[in-house]
Amino acid sequence: MRMHKKNNNRELVYGVNAVFSALDTSAEKITSAWIAKGRDEDRRVSDIVARLEKAGVKVQYALSHFLDEKTEGGVHQGVVIEMLATPPLNEHDLEDLIVSKEGKPQLYLVLDGVTDPRNLGACMRSAWAAGADAVIVPRDRSASLTPVARKTADGAAEAVPFAAVTNLARVLDFMRDHAIETVGLAGEGSEIIYDHKFAPAVAVIMGSEESGMRRLTREKCDAIVRIPMNENVESLNVSVAAGITLFETVRQRLI
Repeated sequence: MRMHKKNNNRELVYGVNAVFSALDTSAEKITSAWIAKGRDEDRRVSDIVARLEKAGVKVQYALSHFLDEKTEGGVHQGVVIEMLATPPLNEHDLEDLIVSKEGKPQLYLVLDGVTDPRNLGACMRSAWAAGADAVIVPRDRSASLTPVARKTADGAAEAVPFAAVTNLARVLDFMRDHAIETVGLAGEGSEIIYDHKFAPAVAVIMGSEESGMRRLTREKCDAIVRIPMNENVESLNVSVAAGITLFETVRQRLI
C-alpha cells in the first residue's frame, strides 16, 4: 500500500493485490521494487516479479524485517514497490470528468468527513465494485489515501478516480447544475433507499462516522434517504452503508 512519501514525487505501494493493480494501471510509473527473500516461491509473487522485470523494473531482494521497517509495520506480503506519486483530482479535474460524461449514467460516492482510513479504503472498494465514476472527499477533515486506506481498498485506489476538493458545497452545486442528483444518507431520512427512485446520474453522499453530514452538505442534497434497520441498531459502519446504497442504485439500473 502507499506509504508516507519520502518526497513529493514518490510513494510506496505494498501488498500483492495493490501491486498487481499498480502493474495493471500504472506500470510505467514504477521506479523500484523489493521482494522479501524466499517469497518469490509463491506463485502470485513470482508472477509479480516476472511482470516487474518485463516492465524494466529492477527487483531487489531483502529480508522481511527490512520491508517491515520500510512500510512502518504494514502488511506487505513480501512485496513493496515505489512509484511516481499520483495526486488526487482537484475540483477542475472533477468538473472536466463530469462534463465529459454529461448525458450518460453516472455514479459518484461523496464522503463528507470520513476520517478513518480503513473506512475510506472499504468505501473505495465498494465504489469500484459498483462501477462508480469517482470517490470525492473534502481536502480538509477527511482521510486521505494513506497506506492503510490503500491496503483496505485492495486495488481499488489504483482503479477508481479519487478527488480531494477544497469546497465540497460548490462541487455539489456543480453536480446539480449538470443534472446529477445529490442524495444524502442519514438515519432520520424521510424515505428508505428502496422507495427512492435514484436518477441515472447520481451522487451518493455519506457523512462522518460520528456526526453525519455537515449542515451545508445536507442543504445541498436533493433528497435524504435512510437504510431500514432493526430499531435496536443505532447505525451501520459508513463503508457498509455506502455499499448498500451504491448497490441499490445499481439494482435500480438493472430493472
